[in-house]
Amino acid sequence: MGFSKREGLSMDNNIPNRELTRIERAEIRNLVVGMCANYDYEYGCLPLDCACYMLGKRYTGAYCRYFKSSVLPLNPALENAIMSRFVISDKKCDICGKPFLPSGRQKYCSVSCIEEGNRRTSRERMKKLRLKTK
Repeated sequence: MGFSKREGLSMDNNIPNRELTRIERAEIRNLVVGMCANYDYEYGCLPLDCACYMLGKRYTGAYCRYFKSSVLPLNPALENAIMSRFVISDKKCDICGKPFLPSGRQKYCSVSCIEEGNRRTSRERMKKLRLKTK
């Protein structure tokens, strides 16, 4: 199973790095395009005279200072999600119960939980099969 989480610590107050979800990237894009005073559709980031750094962002971590201080507070839910110290997710692992950020239809948080989940599923399937054949 391929897990697409990138772990590590950013330079901003030891906030753990993780991959941004598709919804978070879309919300960042909407904030930059709609609310950022430094962004222009034709020119990108006006102070840097290049493409906006925030539009291509894939992982949490280093943010544009203007975006972080002036634009991000306009969306408090997004700010809490990407600036918090821990991954906030309502999805919990079916085996150990830890919250995790799923990629796709993922049910388990780690390889060991995947193996345990497969064992449990196989056990239940074989139990039903044995009852059915009696």
